[in-house]
Amino acid sequence: MTSELDEAPPALEELQRMIPLIRRCWPQTRIIVRADSAFAREELLAWCEGEGVDDVLGLAPNSRLNQLLAPQMAEAKALFEETKQASRVYTSFPYKTMKSWSRERRVVGKAEHLAGRANPRFVVTTLPSAARRLYEKRYCARGEAAENRIKEQKLDLFSDRTRCHSLRANQLRLWLSSFAYVLLHALRRLALRGTALERAPCGTIRLKLLKVGALVLVSVRRVLVRLAGGWPWAALFKTALNNLHWLRAQLA
Repeated sequence: MTSELDEAPPALEELQRMIPLIRRCWPQTRIIVRADSAFAREELLAWCEGEGVDDVLGLAPNSRLNQLLAPQMAEAKALFEETKQASRVYTSFPYKTMKSWSRERRVVGKAEHLAGRANPRFVVTTLPSAARRLYEKRYCARGEAAENRIKEQKLDLFSDRTRCHSLRANQLRLWLSSFAYVLLHALRRLALRGTALERAPCGTIRLKLLKVGALVLVSVRRVLVRLAGGWPWAALFKTALNNLHWLRAQLA
């Protein structure tokens, strides 16, 4: 029986819809499905394998997995006791669940020991990469690709301010926050490339580049915005503006 909170079935439906569309446009593109442990289910894994789609999915710890990782956990603990710094040891091994999986699959284990506690982590994957690289470069990168961007929109662009009484009003506020994120991301990607803010979060860009005191003068022919001459980010603002002018010229 599938729980009402189980995310894997709707995710599989979306993959079955999206993957053919992607391959129709980019038939030679390698596709990798990356997600957390809620999605490491037989139906999704088997479908990806049957369709030639690689995957790297989190896997919830259990007693069998912990036993398989025990030698590396002991090594990580010894390293921690020697250095007093967080230590990590990686390995990989074949693994099959007792009932739910149809076959053995490759599991990468991270044996991590932090101050006062062990922190084992596991990933199931079809990729052949070295264990450490696969975990740190492939799996953990999901945070930068999705989770950090969601947090950025929530904290810096207030997407969680849905306090209106009607659903439509809250939906509109969420749309406006999403539009603002798209614009700021484009500004960061296109106008701020090569500057001190090219990797800055949206909140920093708003604070240093957009929330600036100015004198606005409106005449019949033009609107003039005068910024303070002593503004410390004036040179960066000018660079971003010049980059946008250059892009507009290229597209003209």
